[in-house]
Amino acid sequence: MSELKNELSERLGCSIDQASDSQIYRALLQITQEEAAKHVLPDTGRKLYYVSAEFLIGKLLGNNLINLGMYREVKELLAENGKSLAKIEELEMEPSLGNGGLGRLAACFLDSIATLGLNGDGVGLNYHFGLFHQDLKGHIQNVSPDRWITDESWEVDRKKGYDIQMAGRTYHSHLYDIYVTGYEGRTNRLHLFDLDTVDDSIVQNGIDFDKTAIDKNLTLFLYPDDSDDAGRKLRIYQEYFLSANAAHLIIDEAKEKGVRLDQLDKYAVAQINDTHPTMLIPELIRQLTLEGLSFDAAVNVVSGICAYTNHTILAEALEKWPLAYLKEIVPQLVPIIEILDDRARRKTDDLSTAIIDSGDTVHMAHIDLHYGFSVNGVARIHTQILEETELANFYRLYPDKFNNKTNGITFRRWLMECNPRLSALLDEKVGTAWHKDAQELEKLLAFADDSDVLDRLLAIKAKNKKELAAIIREKEGVQLQTDGIFDIQVKRLHEYKRQQMNALYIIHKYLEIKAGRKPVRPLNFIFGAKAAPAYIIAQDIIHLLLLLQTIINSDPDVNPYMRLVFVTNYNVTYAEKLIPAGEVSEQISLASKEASGTSNMKFMANGAITLGTNDGANVEIRQLVGDDNLYSFGIDADTVIAHYRNADYRARDYYEKDPVIREAVDFITGPKTMAIGDPVRLNRLKDDMINKDWFMALIDLKDYIRVKDQCFADYENRTAWAKKMLVNTARSGAFSSDRTIRQYNEEIWKLG
Repeated sequence: MSELKNELSERLGCSIDQASDSQIYRALLQITQEEAAKHVLPDTGRKLYYVSAEFLIGKLLGNNLINLGMYREVKELLAENGKSLAKIEELEMEPSLGNGGLGRLAACFLDSIATLGLNGDGVGLNYHFGLFHQDLKGHIQNVSPDRWITDESWEVDRKKGYDIQMAGRTYHSHLYDIYVTGYEGRTNRLHLFDLDTVDDSIVQNGIDFDKTAIDKNLTLFLYPDDSDDAGRKLRIYQEYFLSANAAHLIIDEAKEKGVRLDQLDKYAVAQINDTHPTMLIPELIRQLTLEGLSFDAAVNVVSGICAYTNHTILAEALEKWPLAYLKEIVPQLVPIIEILDDRARRKTDDLSTAIIDSGDTVHMAHIDLHYGFSVNGVARIHTQILEETELANFYRLYPDKFNNKTNGITFRRWLMECNPRLSALLDEKVGTAWHKDAQELEKLLAFADDSDVLDRLLAIKAKNKKELAAIIREKEGVQLQTDGIFDIQVKRLHEYKRQQMNALYIIHKYLEIKAGRKPVRPLNFIFGAKAAPAYIIAQDIIHLLLLLQTIINSDPDVNPYMRLVFVTNYNVTYAEKLIPAGEVSEQISLASKEASGTSNMKFMANGAITLGTNDGANVEIRQLVGDDNLYSFGIDADTVIAHYRNADYRARDYYEKDPVIREAVDFITGPKTMAIGDPVRLNRLKDDMINKDWFMALIDLKDYIRVKDQCFADYENRTAWAKKMLVNTARSGAFSSDRTIRQYNEEIWKLG
């Protein structure tokens, strides 16, 4: 403690108690960076490059202090001097390098790679404004740049970059690194590529900007609006810029180690995270031929380097680009892609596996599937669907490539850091080995009938709820009822996540209360999500939820029994407060559409009970905890797939035949919502729900109402509920990202 005190005081130039929180933050950032650098190990053996469009890494100070073993010492030292580490952490800007589960998963994976002592770095883009900053004034989502890069960010300037050719111009990249610390492990890096010519000032009127000014906009935003040709082309520019820089980095580092490039696959492995970095495959082939390898040799080497993770069966995420766009932007890749397509066609008469289809559209996933050596899904049911239906044509060609890697989370951030009260109880009862081996949490099952432990679990949850309620009151102006149930749905806003179905339940409950059928205990419904700017229906769902927030919270007949809040600008920082306080975890995607999900794992670890469909990782949660410790509803994946195949689902039938469903749907355009809402948005949303309902909210609504009501009724048996909490936390260790990464390494990467 004295060494840290002296070092901190020396950097501050004054005593700790006299320093401002800002001064202390800057000093701790420097100390932590220097300590992290001490754990950088020599780059030997095979190396992983985890290439991803997103890395939602969250704030880093607290996480790094934990991983470096400094957290408790720093916290106690500051407290002795009248300072709060929690307040100092609030000064940090959250890196806006991702949006949802894809980016958060990548961040957890980097943590686990370093924790397990594996030689592996992330490769991404240095987005200046991320997706966007969200505010919710006027009952709609408003967007503005999410400015996070400051002089006090964690980025280290590598003072190097590469020349990247696009559309006949040369763009020189600029590399920045962020240290990735492992828990009692090594320090790896997240490599972020940028352009010095990017001009933040071109953004006007929210997040509008000239999409054609590539030198000024290339790394401004994650997932720029692709509703027009300019936006789609900008996506291609971004994806090639990421892929080309990754290829240069892989070859550059191999040369520095004296690796023969015809043996590059023995030195490097690249995990392509979703289809965004797919151009890494043809670009690596191109660069290796320029280095002197024959085309055949380059293809063979690259096919031994690249592995592909499929995260979804949704068509919108299996990217396809017009060949004409690629000819314009990356003409140097087109001859290579055409040769790869020709070779793929020679393997089978099944034209559905072609890389370039009859409409001259390039299927990016098909490049990964033909020329990657591994293809993995991210939950058992997801991988099964890939093999049996969605990618069955490729599975018949390459059965040995396919494998499953159920996703995971890092318990250092999602339990130790965000829920210190529960972590302290776990340390006391099962020891601290769970910090590195989350399966040790199963020892908690020995206390399932211990009334003291169960009471303490309930008390911890109650304190976390009060803390969250105070944050929401300050940030959102909504007073939650802390003696009520905290029901939380925080997901990317998308129809298949079915926030609209949750809204219909809330409308149903509102109408019941108005009719005199009041719940035993107050209900608090909490939402958080961002909707892509081009996704109109998703924004309409946000509009409806915000209208319901106003209607419910201002109705004196209802607000004693029910409250609703849609939190602003949901991100990792907000999640770290919401998840420890959650009691009912809404995981209600349409069966077969949610490849995995990881918020379900985070809530589970923190003692929330899953209310979910038989989809993604929910299936594995159910197998682990048993039917008594979660709430499951809805049609199964086979039924959903059959409805799509037969085109026989008619939402209107459910609307017309069931008065409960009709009453809830009609409320969307009823007098209360129309009085304060946008008629265009409300009518569009209702019409979509009745005449399309592509993700089948209405077919499951009645079962959802039944099971959710049962869940709320069961909550009243507090001892039984506490046992459910205990079982969920105890069984959550199966979803550690350490386990996932260990499997990746043993079965795919083989880093040694």
